[in-house]
Amino acid sequence: MASSSQKGIVITIPVLVLSVSAAAIFLFFLLSSLSSSPCTCPPSIPDSTFTTTAAVVTGGTVVAEVVDRRISVSRDDIEWVKDQIRANGLHMQDNVLRKGINPRTRAQQLEDLNNFKGISHYEGSEANNHTALPCPGELLVEEHHSNYGEPWAGGRDVFEFLAESSRLTANSHVLEIGCGTLRVGLHFIRYLKPEHFHCLERDELSLMAAFRYELPSQGLLHKRPLIVRGEDMDFAKFGSDVMYDLIYASAVFLHMPDKLVWVGLERLVSRLKPYDGSIFVSHNIKFCLRLGGDECTKRLGSLGIEYLGKHTHDSLLFNHYEIWFEFRRSKA
Repeated sequence: MASSSQKGIVITIPVLVLSVSAAAIFLFFLLSSLSSSPCTCPPSIPDSTFTTTAAVVTGGTVVAEVVDRRISVSRDDIEWVKDQIRANGLHMQDNVLRKGINPRTRAQQLEDLNNFKGISHYEGSEANNHTALPCPGELLVEEHHSNYGEPWAGGRDVFEFLAESSRLTANSHVLEIGCGTLRVGLHFIRYLKPEHFHCLERDELSLMAAFRYELPSQGLLHKRPLIVRGEDMDFAKFGSDVMYDLIYASAVFLHMPDKLVWVGLERLVSRLKPYDGSIFVSHNIKFCLRLGGDECTKRLGSLGIEYLGKHTHDSLLFNHYEIWFEFRRSKA
């Protein structure tokens, strides 16, 4: 019986050598990529945290860095600070003279500053050669922080409510009508990209406090906010190419004639992003209600503005709540 022929695959020596060589090269590059550097993947972040990822060069290596963009404090944050106070056995005490601490009012502090300058200071011709941006003493002792009917810290409350209600990101554009000394604006400027915060303000002393003290002392000059001195709701200096995600007025419309408020709304509606952009007005909307309910709705509708409702927001640090009225642009 004839034997059956054995079938198989014949691999020549040259082909075998080339295959082994290719496998060795692939394995070399694979091991090199795994061992060259540790993983730079960002850590996992809770869903409630607003984050962005920025490229940072560290020792010649580009590393992904997670930037925490949370706005409001969390329950865990509040419990943490309470734990720190308890752990250190802290209680409020009378602010009296004690070792190393000499309590003074702002008026006393200003008097000392004018009379004695600083503990170490320049005299004579050198007095004006070492301060890049001399600031008036009234601003240095923060007298302008008492210009409001509530604590300076309330500015943070306003920022948190508006930023979260409007779902702002660092890339958003914000316009404040009447930013004053930047009690609220500082927080927006810090949060937003450079040049993305705009403001119209009429009060000269407030603007001086903003430019000569608040922005420099908070390290925010590089953010280049566009703050314009003006009144009569004239927004011409802001240009026409910016569409705002948020426009707000905190206690400003209370001090304006109703007619001027309507002029401002008419000029602003085309600068607000359709459907997504928001207008927030604090305290009340008597400029509209004084027209009567139906007439108010018609007037807003004729401008392409829709009223969305009333909101309240509690303060973090003192017994107070803000009242805000929300509008949006209802037409493209």
